[in-house]
Amino acid sequence: MAEAKIGKIQDIIGTDAGDRGMKSLIVPGDLLASSRILAALPASSTVLVLSGFPCCVKESPPTETDGPPGAYAIARAAMALGHTVIVVTDDCNQAVFAAGLENLALPSGDGVGSVTLQCFPAKLNDEQQQQFDALAASANLVIACERAGPGADGNCYTMRGIDMTSAGLIAPLDELIASAPEGVPFLAIGDGGNEMGMGKVIDKIKENPKIQNGDKIGCVVPADHLVAASVSNWGGYALAAGAAIMKAATTAEPNKESSSVQDWIQKCLPTDQQEVELLARCVAAGCRDGVSGKMESTVDGMPLETSLQCLRDIRNAALGGN
Repeated sequence: MAEAKIGKIQDIIGTDAGDRGMKSLIVPGDLLASSRILAALPASSTVLVLSGFPCCVKESPPTETDGPPGAYAIARAAMALGHTVIVVTDDCNQAVFAAGLENLALPSGDGVGSVTLQCFPAKLNDEQQQQFDALAASANLVIACERAGPGADGNCYTMRGIDMTSAGLIAPLDELIASAPEGVPFLAIGDGGNEMGMGKVIDKIKENPKIQNGDKIGCVVPADHLVAASVSNWGGYALAAGAAIMKAATTAEPNKESSSVQDWIQKCLPTDQQEVELLARCVAAGCRDGVSGKMESTVDGMPLETSLQCLRDIRNAALGGN
């Protein structure tokens, strides 16, 4: 039952709503595997959630609307599961991610964890490097959601091929993965091929006729498990729901799995109104649609209602609806 629900959720997020060729990037079974890993993580673990895609390079802040909602959906779920969550991004994205965290609707009650934000500049001084190394060493799980990832030349590119690294916008967050303790899983969510973790399907990115300059922009850093979604925020919702489903399946009392799923979905998945308010705070802080370049509550050129409907569909699938 749990596996079937998560399979349905992968279908929901994998429609290629933006017609960008992301279907070829889907790795069958990786959403299920990612959900299992997050749900089974030992209590009071430290989860690093990497995000931030400063593709609006001529703006300040250069942050896009795809990323913060998905990252905070994952953070909310991991907190509900009892973990210490640190959302990590670049200094240039700080205003937007701080606005997203402010007044964020978070689960409460016994056994919940915490969510904080940590930002780094493109170039680290000695003190910042020490903080960076300590953060990497603390990780029990690393999750990237719409996080800019380096191509073959080490630089991070927008879908249009604009170099964000040379623009001084990108902190070296990929090094957190390399520096994390051995055996720490790395899960990733992306939608275009240039996000961290997409190295797992780099050949498919290069071969995809809908991804221009795939050999240049394609991220070479591979994830252990990769969740490809039409919009990365939707992948964040999917992972949050998947973890809730798997947690319910392993903790429910006999004949009470349905009520357990309802409880975990309520704890882990944001409501429509909470997402509307979160995105409004981000836009008020200067966040822009990465496709239109406008400061508006749209994501990847699609109306907010499209994302809200995806969130509803994910919730309905998790609860066993048709």
